Amino acid sequence: MIYIADGIVIDESEIQLTFIRSSGPGGQNVNKVATAVQLRFDVFNSSLPENVRGRLVSIAGSRVTSDGVLIINAQRFRTQARNREDAINRLVELIRKVVEKPKDRHKTKPTLSSVKRRLEVKRHRKEIKHLRRSVSYPEE
Repeated sequence: MIYIADGIVIDESEIQLTFIRSSGPGGQNVNKVATAVQLRFDVFNSSLPENVRGRLVSIAGSRVTSDGVLIINAQRFRTQARNREDAINRLVELIRKVVEKPKDRHKTKPTLSSVKRRLEVKRHRKEIKHLRRSVSYPEE
């Protein structure tokens, strides 16, 4: 069992780990040993609450397939064990970020001084660009 947050736990059987050859560090060993880890987590068939599943799919973005499987590739380290740990930690951190409820955004207006500053900068840029123009003299 992997503890995520208050009352949210993932069973290790829900995570599928595949070991593949890494393109990262490892020297000559990189061509012989499958040290990279590909973690697959089926979001839709998981034990996560429904609202967490929806937010996880939206936050994970392109890492989630059309079937709802979250894929995390870990190849940062030279050993299989460290990459396995890294992949699981990244999954846990992603779910923890999803569990935190986002703050409600309150609409605010820009301050009067910031509006004046912005317009002043625009006027200044306009003047600089105006001075860069080539001057054409009337023909006599």
